[in-house]
Amino acid sequence: MSALTHFDVHGQAHMVDVADKPSTHRIAIAGGRIDMLPATLAIIEAGSVKKGDVLGIARIAGIQAAKKTSDLIPLCHPLALTRVAIDFQVSAEAGSQPSGIVCTATVQTVGQTGVEMEALTAVTVALLTIYDMCKAVDRGMTISDVRLLEKHGGKSGSFVSP
Repeated sequence: MSALTHFDVHGQAHMVDVADKPSTHRIAIAGGRIDMLPATLAIIEAGSVKKGDVLGIARIAGIQAAKKTSDLIPLCHPLALTRVAIDFQVSAEAGSQPSGIVCTATVQTVGQTGVEMEALTAVTVALLTIYDMCKAVDRGMTISDVRLLEKHGGKSGSFVSP
C-alpha cells in the first residue's frame, strides 16, 4: 500500500507537487444511485416535477460540480477538464431492487494529475440535485453506492472496480 501523499514529512497537510509529472490523458468514471418511491420515479419520467426537468438540471449540476471540484476539496488541483459526461439510467422497482436512478460521470483531462475526485464530485452533486428537486414529494430518497468505477492514465495506470 502506498503512503498518503497529502501529508509532508512532519504530518502537515499539503497540496501534492505534480510539477515533475508528465502530462497524460486521464479518464475517471464514477457512479452512484438514488432510490425513491415508484411514484417519484414516475413523476420524474413524466417530466411533471414543478421545478422542471429533473435529469436535465441534474446533468448540468454534475458538470458544473466537476469543474468546481478544486473549490470544494481543499487539496485538489484545479484542472482543465477536456470532457465531462453525466449519464442516467432509470430503473423501476423489480423484486428486492427499489425504484431509482443510477448516475455515471465520465471525466477526462490531459494533465499531470487524475480526475477521480472530479468524477466522484459530479456524481454526488447530480444525485443531490435529484434529491433537492424531488424532496417535496419524497423525503425518504436515499443516495448510495457512490464510488470510483474506473480510472485510466498516469503513473499508476488503470483501475477497474471489481
